[in-house]
Amino acid sequence: MPSIPTVARDAGSASADDLDLARRASTGDPQAFRTIMTTHNQALYRIARAVIRNDSEAEDVVQEAYVRAFSHLDSFRGEATLSTWLSRITLNEALGRLRRKKRADKALRAEDPGIPAQIIPFPGSSSGDDPERMMAQRQILQLVERATDNLPDVYRGVFMARVIEGRSVEETAELLDIRAETVKTRLHRARLLVRKELEQQIGPVLLDAFPFAGRRCERLTAAVMQRLGIPT
Repeated sequence: MPSIPTVARDAGSASADDLDLARRASTGDPQAFRTIMTTHNQALYRIARAVIRNDSEAEDVVQEAYVRAFSHLDSFRGEATLSTWLSRITLNEALGRLRRKKRADKALRAEDPGIPAQIIPFPGSSSGDDPERMMAQRQILQLVERATDNLPDVYRGVFMARVIEGRSVEETAELLDIRAETVKTRLHRARLLVRKELEQQIGPVLLDAFPFAGRRCERLTAAVMQRLGIPT
C-alpha cells in the first residue's frame, strides 16, 4: 500500500477551517467526516475517474482514499490544504490500482496468449441518479466524457484538473508533481485534441461533466462512515 503522500510544492497552506475539520474528524466527530466528504467528493471522484476511466472503480478508489486519509489524520499538518492532501492520496490510490490492474492483465495474457488485451467500455450515465437531466444534455456530457477519456494519459490528468475541475496551474502542478510550465504545455495540447474530437459534434461547449452529487455522493459518504464505524 502506498504511503500517505507529503507535498513537495505547496499551492497554499491549510485554512483554519481545514485544520478544525481535521481536528474534529480525528476525535470521531461524525459531522466533520460528513462535511469533509460532501465538500470534496466530486473533486476526488474526478481525479480518480481521470486515471481509472471507469465510474464504479473511480468510486471504489475514492472510498479507499478516504479510509486511508481518515486513518492517518495525524499526518495532516496543514502545510497544504485539505483538498490538496486528499487529492494526492486519491491520485496515489488510483495510480496504484491502475498499476495493479495492468500487472494482472499482463500476467493473464502471459498465461494464455490467446486472451486479447482488455478494452474498458465507456460507461453510460445513470439516469437514476439525475432523472431531471434532459436527454440532449446527457448526450453532450457523454461526448465530453468520451473525448476526455480518449486523451493520452499524459494529457488527461492535466485536462481534468484544469478544465473540468477548475484548479489553478499551481494546484495542478502540485497535484501531478510536475512543473507549472509543463502543465501549460500539456493543457494546450489536450485542448487541441479535445476540440478536434468535439468541434464537429457540439462546438465549443463544455458543460459540468462527470457529476458526482445526489444519491451517489450520499452513498459513498455513508459507505465510508460505515467502514470506519462512525454513526450516521
